[in-house]
Amino acid sequence: MLNTIPPTNRVALAAVCLSTLMLALEITSVPSILPTLEDLLPANFRELQWIMDAYTLATCSVLIAMGSIGDRFGRKRVFMVGILVFAIASLLCGMATSAPILIAARFLQGLSAAAMLASQVAILSHQFPDGSERGTAFSIWGVVLGLGLGFGPLFGGVVLEYASWEWVFLIHVFISVVTLVLAKKGVVESSNPTANKLDIGGMLTLSISVLGFVYLIIESHAINISSNLGLSILLSSILSLTLFVIIENKVQQPMFDFSAFKIRSFSGALLGSSGMNFSFWPFLIYFPIYLQSVLDYSGIESGLIILALTIPTILVPPYAESMLLRRGAGFVIPAGLFTISLGFAAIWLAVQTPYPSWVTLVPSCTIAGIGLGLVNSPATNTATISLPPKQAGLASGMDLSARMISLAINIALMGYVFIKGITEEIQKSSSLGNIKISSIASEMASGDFSVVRMMGFSKEAINEIMTTGFSWVTLYASISALVICIAAALLFERQNNNSLKY
Repeated sequence: MLNTIPPTNRVALAAVCLSTLMLALEITSVPSILPTLEDLLPANFRELQWIMDAYTLATCSVLIAMGSIGDRFGRKRVFMVGILVFAIASLLCGMATSAPILIAARFLQGLSAAAMLASQVAILSHQFPDGSERGTAFSIWGVVLGLGLGFGPLFGGVVLEYASWEWVFLIHVFISVVTLVLAKKGVVESSNPTANKLDIGGMLTLSISVLGFVYLIIESHAINISSNLGLSILLSSILSLTLFVIIENKVQQPMFDFSAFKIRSFSGALLGSSGMNFSFWPFLIYFPIYLQSVLDYSGIESGLIILALTIPTILVPPYAESMLLRRGAGFVIPAGLFTISLGFAAIWLAVQTPYPSWVTLVPSCTIAGIGLGLVNSPATNTATISLPPKQAGLASGMDLSARMISLAINIALMGYVFIKGITEEIQKSSSLGNIKISSIASEMASGDFSVVRMMGFSKEAINEIMTTGFSWVTLYASISALVICIAAALLFERQNNNSLKY
């Protein structure tokens, strides 16, 4: 099929796929190096959370706005600027000498990632107008995205084993240069003369509200929510969210059209997209900490175990699409969420065994991975076809935003649950004050056991504490996926009962 595509379009496809690979790797390869960053950077647990969340927060804040900017000023131009800034941000990440610098560089990476991500679909759609060629191009793009997400943890482990953590970021400088050359040569400029005006109010209020909620969750052990500062942040976040809803219901062409939620299939699809990120992708951040700190696996060994989670997400989607055609979204999306919940319940049981290892973890991880593979593409496809064709861009933008916002919030929530579980277990064997225990729990969550070792805790006791915290995380992942599964099933069931026409 590639032989039938004109050479210029093949070059453009290569540029889009390379940029996709970089974006995917920066989501799933970084968790593998977090335990190392804690020691070498150094970084505490809250800073490790921000290293991950800065990227997703920045991306979800400007994703839809970047699409509008590309429509108005040229998709190729925005795409190439995004690649250039991504290269600079990756260089800054690799040269970072402290956690705050790395967090700031990751935020810049996220902004540039949004510029690339928002341009990719528009570029492919413009350069591949023919149905068969377009199908081939989007299939290749989807496979590359899956490979980047799937093999990211192993890539991070291999880089850590044979080089240093900096190269997880620095490698993208070289890939960016190649991508930039290919984009300049192959991508044809396109724009939309009738593009919407930028929804600045919506973008700012959404960003402030999400940032405020995430900040409160991550910094909950340092900031008392009942204090003046905590209350101020909480009220500001609620006010910003309220203003966002008001603005989006008032503007003529909103970035987030709440009237779309009246279509139950669209709402169910977005629940599926969000449900994955309540459990699956945030879990990848904390799983390497458990594997390396408790089970003493190396970075490469951890990456290989995590492949059991991610490989099914590449292999299952074709079967999920077939199931979508045969059984409909009302079956496949809840079924996928239920399978994710079942997988995490199995991981929870595996962790509880006297001798947890890859033998017990891999089958459980595979079940969760199959669940994600069942939900991922059907959720996007259902969201897109649920709205009129002229709103396909809006549907795609809302779907991506739902994914990124839920990911950002649940990175913080899972970290909170992790520390809470560790805290509860420490309290069983220590008479220290709550503030001291909370501080120790944060250090342990990042893999720093120096304080508890000085307190006389044995390796077995430390492992038991960490296992309790991780058990809470897996239980949270399982329950959240199950709750959203039930909500999605009820939405789709009600749609069928009411015989809604779309």
